[in-house]
Formats: sequence, structure tokens, C-alpha cells
Amino acid sequence: MNGEEEFEEKQYLGSNKLGLAIRMLLAVFCFVGYYWSENPKPVDIGVITIGSYPASDLPDSGRVFFLLGLLTLLLSLVLLFILHIHIRVYANYMLIDGFFRSRRVKIDFHSIRSVKKVKLKNTFLNSPTYNLYRKGSIRFFSSGTELVELRDRDGLIYRIGTQHARELYQIISKKMEQKSS
Repeated sequence: MNGEEEFEEKQYLGSNKLGLAIRMLLAVFCFVGYYWSENPKPVDIGVITIGSYPASDLPDSGRVFFLLGLLTLLLSLVLLFILHIHIRVYANYMLIDGFFRSRRVKIDFHSIRSVKKVKLKNTFLNSPTYNLYRKGSIRFFSSGTELVELRDRDGLIYRIGTQHARELYQIISKKMEQKSS
């Protein structure tokens, strides 16, 4: 691409809080299943009684749980290195690349009418999205607590989640001021 990059940010799939919480919960479940298979006797904990291990006739079920727990942790580690969104800002446009074979999105600053910085309401339950058209806006999000909202001449809204929302907002605002003067 011609021109110099003025801003660059990479967001990875494994950094999303919701996905990470689900994978860690699954890994804990697997390790508890492994522990329960190795200690199959019933346990009485005050109000709660935990019965004996139900699959005692399956000899390697505990090892399967342990292996699944390790594989879940390994998957979480690998996802920390898989690029989900790559945001780059140049002099007259912004490029947003997705992972693997996703379509590249180019946002021309000449068509942008307004820009604002928005704080996300619920940052824990936001799943990663790329180029998702929903409720009149196109969303890009992996992780972070803030986003930059761009509105173009046609009324289309781009909501770009970023960990550096202030910097991105300042750069785009400066471009908007230069364009209007």
C-alpha cells in the first residue's frame, strides 16, 4: 500500500474474555472429572453429597478427561497467536484485515461524516466479530473496552473495537479536521 502507516493494531482471537472464560471452564471441568475418576469414593460435604464415580467400569475415562483438559489449555495457548483483526490507518484511508481468507475492508476518510469514541456496555459477553452487519452497523471486535464509531455519508456505521481507542480516535479526528479545512 502506498503511504506510511500512522496507526497499527493487531488483535488476537485468544485475547477475547468470553472465549477464554469458556475454555478455562471446560478445562476445569475436565480436570475435576479426572480427579473424580482417580478418587471414586462418595464424599459428604456438609449439605452436599457427591456420589461415587459413575463410569467406574470404563478403565481409561480419567485419562481421557485429563487429555481433554490439556488439549483445551493448548488450544487456548495457540489462539493467543492467531491474528483476528489487523487495523492500519494511512493518510486517506483505513484498512481492516481479518484472519485467514477474510475480505479486507477499506474505509475511505473522504466518505466519513463523523467519528466518536464509545465505551462498551458489557465487555465480558462480547464475542469476537469481523465485518458483522447487525442493526445498521458493521462491527469489528476482538478485545478491549472501547470502540471507535465512524459514520459515513450513506448513514452506515462502522464500530471498530480497539484497545487503543483514544489514539485511533485522535488520528481519525485529525484527518477529519484536515479534510474540512
